[in-house]
Amino acid sequence: MILADILELWNSAWPAGLTMLGLGSGFAVVLLIASEKLKVEVDPKIEQIHEALPNLDCGACGFAGCGQYAKAILENPELLGKCAPGGQQASEKIAEILSLQISNSGAPKRPIVHCRAHTEDKTYYAIYQGIPTCISANALPNVQACKFGCLGFGDCVSACKFDALHMVDGLAAVDYGKCTGCSACSKACPRDLIEMVPFSQENMMTVACSSKENGKATRAMCKVGCIACGLCAKQTDIFSVEDNLARLNYEKYKPTDKEETAMEKCPTGVILYCGKNAPEPRQPAKKAAAPKA
Repeated sequence: MILADILELWNSAWPAGLTMLGLGSGFAVVLLIASEKLKVEVDPKIEQIHEALPNLDCGACGFAGCGQYAKAILENPELLGKCAPGGQQASEKIAEILSLQISNSGAPKRPIVHCRAHTEDKTYYAIYQGIPTCISANALPNVQACKFGCLGFGDCVSACKFDALHMVDGLAAVDYGKCTGCSACSKACPRDLIEMVPFSQENMMTVACSSKENGKATRAMCKVGCIACGLCAKQTDIFSVEDNLARLNYEKYKPTDKEETAMEKCPTGVILYCGKNAPEPRQPAKKAAAPKA
């Protein structure tokens, strides 16, 4: 009885199964033909360019990833040279793939933090208890007295994919041994404190301050801020003072005795070196004691 039931079930089911098998095979053939007819041919050079890139997908080139950048370069070779992590080596490989001649792209750019104030150097109006990010703290007034200085919550650290930035006692510090120059940290800082600078030397001099307050106000808020005294500009023309802030012209920069003198004469020690083997910043000059009556 059971065997008869099984045979009856089989006799009624196999036609439907055979029909489904035929339909499935037919759809597979249709999809195979469609994939061949509709497929987009990919230029093999895109894959070659992609292999020449570091494949970090850091976004420094302005594209979402290395794959999109590789395609964009093939369409527009003028975009060549925008991969900071790959640098000149990647550019040369891609130029060879595209049969292009390229010139030296100049000194590689690396970030410089235009602030020197650690936690103990700053003046605070209140304890910030909001979302622990620089962009959130920057949206509120009076988080700290200096509205130009590093907020210390590490948005730049979070943006860096190469572990090249760290917060050291409330101040962003660059590890130039790991930095690739991708500029993610510069884009992440809501106060635009991090500038991408051409490193024509192993160590570069900079003014580690962004305050545009006058000297008196700066001294009241920060122990190591620029007070716009102009002593650096009197030593060499690579320095100038604009908007109460000393600035360095990197196009003119060449390390000479004059630049060293300017750094030594800076009363707040805000002129310092940045780089892999940069010397420790010197301490600000102490005010001379008032003469006794």
